[in-house]
Amino acid sequence: MTCRSCGLEIADKAIVCYRCGTPTVDATTSARSGRSRPNWLAVSVALLVVGLSVWFIAKSTAGSFERWVAWVV
Repeated sequence: MTCRSCGLEIADKAIVCYRCGTPTVDATTSARSGRSRPNWLAVSVALLVVGLSVWFIAKSTAGSFERWVAWVV
């Protein structure tokens, strides 16, 4: 096989040209974009934990700080 970039004779099973690095075949898959979708389950659980924490803080009275800490832990 001949490299399509530099013209060097390379092995038939070569993936890239060892002289110039040009791929011997075109890519069959497209690259993924850099942005990934958020994991909605993790976001939902985090919001639930924050919501419960706010609720417990609102329900606790001034003298029950130890009980609030026990619930949070």
